[in-house]
Amino acid sequence: MQRENAGLGDTSPQAPVTVGHAGRHSRADSDIVILIPCYNEALTIADVVRDFRLALPDAAVHVYDNNSTDDTARIAGEAGAIVGRVRRQGKGSVVQRMFAEVDASVYLMVDGDGTYDAASAARLIDRLVVEELDMVVGVRRTADAEAYRAGHQWGNRALTRCVNALFGQGLTDVLSGYRAFSRRFVKSFPALAQGFEIETELTVHALSLRMPVGEVTTPYGTRPKGSSSKLRTYRDGWRILITILMLFEKERPLVFFSILAGTFSGIALILAVPLLVTYLETGLVPRIPTAILSTGLMLLASLCVVCGLVMDAVTLARREAKRLAYLAIAPFQSRGTAGD
Repeated sequence: MQRENAGLGDTSPQAPVTVGHAGRHSRADSDIVILIPCYNEALTIADVVRDFRLALPDAAVHVYDNNSTDDTARIAGEAGAIVGRVRRQGKGSVVQRMFAEVDASVYLMVDGDGTYDAASAARLIDRLVVEELDMVVGVRRTADAEAYRAGHQWGNRALTRCVNALFGQGLTDVLSGYRAFSRRFVKSFPALAQGFEIETELTVHALSLRMPVGEVTTPYGTRPKGSSSKLRTYRDGWRILITILMLFEKERPLVFFSILAGTFSGIALILAVPLLVTYLETGLVPRIPTAILSTGLMLLASLCVVCGLVMDAVTLARREAKRLAYLAIAPFQSRGTAGD
């Protein structure tokens, strides 16, 4: 695969992506790459690499090992993958490194646990290229309770509703690890998350810049015996929820601080009304501490409004800078399906 000096200001024309029959893609060099972040997936990684090489024979497969204590890296290399290593622990850290080091026009990211359907890869990429999208999410569907536990499904739906409510998009699986990206998306994505909250950050990045996104339904399978999920339901779910709230504050600060201001001022009014009634009736303010608390809460509400206005201006400037960085990267050129 050819490597380029790809900064955010790189405007060199990209070679066109050709979409052929049955989702086959080709280009003189490696236009499509498959990125597989891994941690202790020795039982599944060989099959994952082989299945995706079979599904997309023209694509280069990169496996990034994240301090595995088993033979994940060696097995991946023997299966035909290009192996990289990331010392900083966490899936988000691996995604940062992958996106920084690998150059292509189309990226397909998938977990190395063998639960995602390789046969769906072509459909994700077809939709990305033909509809000229920046991200396509593989929406997981399964009838097997062991593959997708009820607790995980409920948590995913709850977090998905939070993201849709806060950022205004009807996505259905914001935590899916199976995604296709354009080069524009990858090279303009300021990855900051360290763990499994990276999927949320990927989604919010697309929504905040109003990038064109899509979804493709894909089968979701079970892990083989002896393989265990690295996702911790409560710990990682809590971290994802905190990430959503932090991104809400960062991307929509005026709304965030207005909610805080409304909460503080509402409490202040509830405390102040009885004091005002007593003062009008007697001319006295018998509960001085309550009056001080009410005044402090109202001042805090005013400060929240000011912070929201200031942060909103900063966010607008930052979003404009990210948008310009995104536009500075040349999009891939689609020739459409063969026979057009």
